[in-house]
Amino acid sequence: MSKSSPSRGRWRLACLPSVLATMLVAAAVAPLPAQAQDFPAKPIRLIEGFGAGGVVDLVARLLMPKLSAALGQPIVLENRVGAAGVIASSLVAKSAPDGHTWLITTGSHTSNTAFNAANVPYDPVKDFTPVTQIARTYGMVHLVHPSIPARDVKAFVELARRHPGKLTYGAAGVGNILFIGAEMLKAVTGTDIRYVQYKGAAQATNDLMGGHIDTLFLTTPVAMPLIKGGKARPLAITGPVRWKGLPDVPTMRESGFPDFDLIGWFGLWLPANARPEIVARLHAEVERAVADPDIRARFDELGLLPGGMRTDEFARYVAQDLAQMRDLAARIAKAGGLKQD
Repeated sequence: MSKSSPSRGRWRLACLPSVLATMLVAAAVAPLPAQAQDFPAKPIRLIEGFGAGGVVDLVARLLMPKLSAALGQPIVLENRVGAAGVIASSLVAKSAPDGHTWLITTGSHTSNTAFNAANVPYDPVKDFTPVTQIARTYGMVHLVHPSIPARDVKAFVELARRHPGKLTYGAAGVGNILFIGAEMLKAVTGTDIRYVQYKGAAQATNDLMGGHIDTLFLTTPVAMPLIKGGKARPLAITGPVRWKGLPDVPTMRESGFPDFDLIGWFGLWLPANARPEIVARLHAEVERAVADPDIRARFDELGLLPGGMRTDEFARYVAQDLAQMRDLAARIAKAGGLKQD
């Protein structure tokens, strides 16, 4: 039997990359499964559980035009306000998993279950198909009404200790991030600050400006107009680093509370059992939209960082966040929190 010549062996090795390249090209142009080709076949409902003008609403409206153009169907935004996002999430959980009903929401997706499981009729992991994390924040801004004499968090804490139960904060339901920020402060400092419940963050914000409540934890996009207009005073930001939009406002860590670290995030889900090819298509289009320079610039103005997670990474993130929120809820309850007005 004759031996293969060295030159022939080299030819085989040299041709291998071109063969692989041909295979990859063929795979790339191969037709998608029928379900992906048919998606979307009708207008898309984008459900959010918070009021118009809030940060979730802003993020949704930024993405909608680009996603609509890419998918070739109109996207209709529905604000199903109430119960800190539970009403909107419940609607999506019960919807057909055909890719035509989306949920955009915040970390309240996990915290609602952790803090108020009895009133949440769905499992935040099992009843949804995660798509991606859209964005995250530098943290919440701890605001006080200008009539409050405190100029920093330590002074505010001392004021709360001298007048237990007299100062008030607002939030849009137990488990909402506004609620979590204030209850974390109470748990860390051992203070008694009374909770006033609102239907949405906009109402709480209006009451802070009007002096009807004393303090509030708000996202940077919503907080900035209040600060610029002199309607509220920032004491600290709850993330691990300062935000360039408020360079003189310290973090909670810098303010003397090293265990206080809280950021917000925004994600996109479909109902459970959505087809993988539809999830992959939607994930790809969202990633393209978020990578757009105009959207990134707007995110930067709002104090948001692009998410950029694979679907499997986002699924793990959600599960981990749920565990952390349950631990936090237990600690806050032990410190005497979770009391509604």
